[in-house]
Amino acid sequence: MVKIGNIELPEFPLLLAPMEDVSDPPFRRLCKTHGADMMYSEFISSEGLIRDAIKSRMKLDIFDYERPVGIQIFGGDEEAMEMSSKIVSTVKPDLVDINFGCPVKKVVCRGAGAGVLKDVDLMVRLTKAVIKGTDLPVTVKTRLGWDDNSINIDEVAERLQDIGVQALTIHARTRAQMYKGHSDWSHIARVKNNPRITMPIFGNGDIDSPEKALKYKNEYGIDGIMIGRAAIGYPWIFNEIKHYFKTGEHLPAPTVIDRVEAARNHLQWSMDWKGERLGIVEMRRHYTNYFKGIHSFKEFKQKLVTTDAPEDLFAIMKEIEQVYAGYEFA
Repeated sequence: MVKIGNIELPEFPLLLAPMEDVSDPPFRRLCKTHGADMMYSEFISSEGLIRDAIKSRMKLDIFDYERPVGIQIFGGDEEAMEMSSKIVSTVKPDLVDINFGCPVKKVVCRGAGAGVLKDVDLMVRLTKAVIKGTDLPVTVKTRLGWDDNSINIDEVAERLQDIGVQALTIHARTRAQMYKGHSDWSHIARVKNNPRITMPIFGNGDIDSPEKALKYKNEYGIDGIMIGRAAIGYPWIFNEIKHYFKTGEHLPAPTVIDRVEAARNHLQWSMDWKGERLGIVEMRRHYTNYFKGIHSFKEFKQKLVTTDAPEDLFAIMKEIEQVYAGYEFA
């Protein structure tokens, strides 16, 4: 069993990564249904929370069925991070997570996300501010370092643990790599094997199959895995990994009917949470992922991304079920 504060997770938990414009409540609900053990909100700007920005406040929505769930914040100002930590605590998530890993330029240029990897002293001060603002467990997600010449994850892990961070997720790339190139988990293994490190260490980066999950589990000795992009349009990956760990065998691949059901639920839950119009529009980015690999699907995809009425969208999905009944993926 893995513990983060008072949160008890299964042995070798599978975590859903916080992904901007993806990890909202409807998507988290889908992943929970398909085996995710813990998940995180989209990352939230500390300054946005304090300004009462509507989009930032909406990201604080959490629901009991998805617990345990963490809310992730980012920022480069100590006072704002402490205040936002207090605000986050009012909605009673299970933990507060700090993003020190986002490589996107607009975040880094504000001295936040992966930009903080250039200044570990600042990272420590920002983390202390968050811990001061909440009674909840505080965890961190970060990267190996700014670039290959400044990998500092060993120092980061020790110093964060020393001030009270209760778990660390490491994306096995530098900021300079963005999401490209090879992820190097040997650095994560070194942190995990450091005798000073007692907090759980989770690995993130490039896990896209049950075989790879098992290989990395055995090879690098981490406490659990965080899955991000591989779950987009494919929430089944969590249960597939768990089944493979137990049996060494693969679950049957999701059928077209399974994919339609997931897309239908995602759409309905998005409309319920965001409102009908916004739910429909923001769902359009997901259809390609749900129906990836289906031959001659272009016409249906075009209908899905241009149709505005919920009843018409559900009718299109019903038609997809009928046209592709018994379809076998290559």
